[in-house]
Amino acid sequence: MNTTSPTKRPSDLALRTVVGLGLVAVAVTALWFGDAIFWVLCSVLGIFMMGEWADLDGATASQKRLAQFALSVPLAIMAPMAAGPDFFALGLIAAAAFFIVIVQRRPALALGAVYVGLPILALLLIRRQEEGIVFTFWALALVWVCDIGAYFSGRTIGGPKLAPMISPNKTWAGLAGGVLLAGAFGAAMHVFYGLPWRLTLATPVLAVLAQGGDLFESWLKRRAGVKDSGNLLPGHGGVLDRLDGLVPVAPVAALLVILPRFYS
Repeated sequence: MNTTSPTKRPSDLALRTVVGLGLVAVAVTALWFGDAIFWVLCSVLGIFMMGEWADLDGATASQKRLAQFALSVPLAIMAPMAAGPDFFALGLIAAAAFFIVIVQRRPALALGAVYVGLPILALLLIRRQEEGIVFTFWALALVWVCDIGAYFSGRTIGGPKLAPMISPNKTWAGLAGGVLLAGAFGAAMHVFYGLPWRLTLATPVLAVLAQGGDLFESWLKRRAGVKDSGNLLPGHGGVLDRLDGLVPVAPVAALLVILPRFYS
């Protein structure tokens, strides 16, 4: 998620927009057609994300494949026809990370299993709630909306850089624009779809988390000396480049969604 990119050509923006809209359409379609389809999409993206994480960590091809295999076990358990997204799956994510550490002796690579597995578990957990479609769409779309607001406000206003040593294109204006637009989106979801107040009020805070997730991935890429985490998505780079903001948002959103359980 770039908060400003003054040198981006109109053709680049057009490509980015078309691909972005296509990704949104795929996500919404999978979300609408049920738990199983949504699980398939999340699992496929998770395997790609784990592979890109391994590349950023400098893993060999065999190390990357083994890490993806380790993550595939908890992803399979999260299937609706299996145990589903529960504490058992959470334990298997930790087990996958432990397995990678023991076999590969690469703690940073093992961290990728948690980085990828935890937000997937969170999204699947949100999806299976009574209002799962609305809540999951909210969690996904607030990141998309924040991305849009940050991009255009940063590009239009410019100004002081947010974290120039990590990502020189991001500005404070972009952060403010993303948070404000996300907040407006949360308010609209409350008015038109009955989004609970706790989620509505949390939306701007989660937008800040989304920007933090983007900065973290920017730091990973800078450390690895690459511009993008991959080249799977034209105009966007890799899957991690597109979903970096969702990684910290999804677990917190899931906790907020299931919070009433602890008081019922």
